[in-house]
Amino acid sequence: MPGGVNIGLLSTVTRYALDNGFHVIVEGILPAEHYGDMLGELAADHRGRTGVYYLDVSFEESLRRHATRPQAAEFGPEHMREWYRGRDLLGLDGEQLVPPTSSLQDTVGRILAEVFDQQHKRDTDPATSAALGSAPDR
Repeated sequence: MPGGVNIGLLSTVTRYALDNGFHVIVEGILPAEHYGDMLGELAADHRGRTGVYYLDVSFEESLRRHATRPQAAEFGPEHMREWYRGRDLLGLDGEQLVPPTSSLQDTVGRILAEVFDQQHKRDTDPATSAALGSAPDR
């Protein structure tokens, strides 16, 4: 719901981490109508390099990818249909689409190169790769 306390909490935690020198990736199912203003404010206020990416996959592709996840049994298509918003873009300057053809490896590599000025290597620390890679598993 717009104005929910979770939105302010996400903003506060993100700002705190950024202000203390951490790289932050905010990802998840964040409907623009609820989170758009807060995410736009975060992007505008951030003093460093900011990247805004939208994973552009169909509902059917989301279902296929979800079925491969360890959490697949936690919720199914009926719940996902309630959450899914096709092309729910924020409309922010520089927002980029990640096409459904982009692999997890390619998506992580792209974000690392474009936002963090780092080359992604196949031997990246699994914890880092998992954190960065969670975006494509909508």
